[in-house]
Amino acid sequence: MKYRIAVIMDPIEHLAIDKDTTFAFMLEAQSRGHELFYLQQRHLSASGSQASAHAWRCEVKRAAQHYRFLDQGADYPLEHFHGILMRKDPPVDSNYLYATMILSLVDRAHTFVMNEPAGLREANEKLYALNFPDAIPPTLVTEDKKRLSAFMEEQGGDIVVKPLDGHGGNGVFVVSKGDRNVNAIFEAVTQFESRPIMAQKFIPEVRTSGDKRLIALNGEPLGAIFRVPRGDENRSNLHVGGTPVKSPLTQRDREICAMLKPRLVRDGLYFVGLDIIGDYLTEVNVTSPTGVQEIDRLDAVNLEAKVIDFVEARITALG
Repeated sequence: MKYRIAVIMDPIEHLAIDKDTTFAFMLEAQSRGHELFYLQQRHLSASGSQASAHAWRCEVKRAAQHYRFLDQGADYPLEHFHGILMRKDPPVDSNYLYATMILSLVDRAHTFVMNEPAGLREANEKLYALNFPDAIPPTLVTEDKKRLSAFMEEQGGDIVVKPLDGHGGNGVFVVSKGDRNVNAIFEAVTQFESRPIMAQKFIPEVRTSGDKRLIALNGEPLGAIFRVPRGDENRSNLHVGGTPVKSPLTQRDREICAMLKPRLVRDGLYFVGLDIIGDYLTEVNVTSPTGVQEIDRLDAVNLEAKVIDFVEARITALG
């Protein structure tokens, strides 16, 4: 059956078509005959309890000109769409949160939304991992420099600090006891003890095997890649020079997914990216997780097909 699928995303003209997971979803849905609608979060609105969007019918393809609008755009009630994919990249700022609140007005008896707006509001990509103490490394959330220093001492002298609203490796530092910059880093990341940050035990495996990105669908692991940092970097994010390397799914990966699945399903966080270093979960990415195209190439698979299968099944279940 042909469905109308709206995709809320960043400006379509800026997509990196050989890397972007949203683009892979759109291609797969289009190949099945579904009708694609493009919009940004600023195109959402509400009149009373009726949520609407100004959206453009579009087509995508792997070419220099990778998209084409099929009309001049029109206003639609959100229930016009059978499915909505919320794929806006971070930051999760006030405008993002307002957009999820508008999306929460959608009648779920008519429209499937991935990921669930309330789940997106609940799941800060750093703090959400605290719900799974058996999966994460020793972790502290505080704005207090003295507590950060004591934690660094407890963890053997090396920790990672990162802002709670960061993304893509921004503001992430590896801090070592004895470094004369420690106080300055703590002050910078906490904004002089005015905002809490996350500190975690440094896991040395990140420098050898890298940071694993595991893609999970409805709590089940689909595939993974290692993102190995450059020799002059502590961060392994692909956009700062990390290299994608083939990664098997391990027993520990499956254990971590099993720990998370009940909560992920309850919160409607159907498509997530787990960051795993060694045996530890470090982050749960829920806004617009990436890595699908890299896994596809390294493992000769088609993960987007499984995701669109899932979306179709959810829409069909609505009747």
